[in-house]
Amino acid sequence: MKATHFNPGCALSIYKPEAEQRILDYLKTEKGNNDIVLHKVCCHHEPRVDKDSVIINVCAGCDRRFRSLYEGVSTISLWETIDRRSDFPFPDYDGKKMSVHDACPIREKPQVHQAIRSLLKKMNIEVIETEKHGTRSVCCGDDSYPSLPLEEVHEKMKSRAESMPCDDVVVYCVSCVKSMHIGGKKAHYMIDLLFNEETTPGVYDTVLWHEQLKEYIDTHK
Repeated sequence: MKATHFNPGCALSIYKPEAEQRILDYLKTEKGNNDIVLHKVCCHHEPRVDKDSVIINVCAGCDRRFRSLYEGVSTISLWETIDRRSDFPFPDYDGKKMSVHDACPIREKPQVHQAIRSLLKKMNIEVIETEKHGTRSVCCGDDSYPSLPLEEVHEKMKSRAESMPCDDVVVYCVSCVKSMHIGGKKAHYMIDLLFNEETTPGVYDTVLWHEQLKEYIDTHK
């Protein structure tokens, strides 16, 4: 039997660390899943798991790195994992209209895009799609830092935000929360939607945010 690990990723661990155990506890409630363990090694480092292990990821960037850089490691998103189960206590958002920004690291994984929209439907959220979504999605702008000057990075963030038909935008990456906020939209992080909690931008200064991420990366080896 493949060993299964849950990796919350640096962004969620910084944004809402108390959610880690809450999610892990839920994952363990499924029959046969009681041996899922919390995995806190950053995806920038050797994961130190047995070959043929499965890592459940929240972060799209972690998903891409773990499955592409480390031999024998397979991944599945938290969104797919929850969507295939029938026991999640979904909140009801009364048909609220929202657009979706699909994270660029999983652009080539339509199964994740489908799972996100399935979960939103189960929460009674109506999706009003932006033109470039799913496999045609574009970056929120954050990935351009620090390659481009900060002003240009923020222009990319504003451009992507402005392409959203709705003021309310669903994201499943914490950095995308920051980008949508800078772009003038109200971001709704999928973890917060699932647990019926408000999404707050927290530290959205691009330089400070990336300093926080780097500190996490450096200390979780």
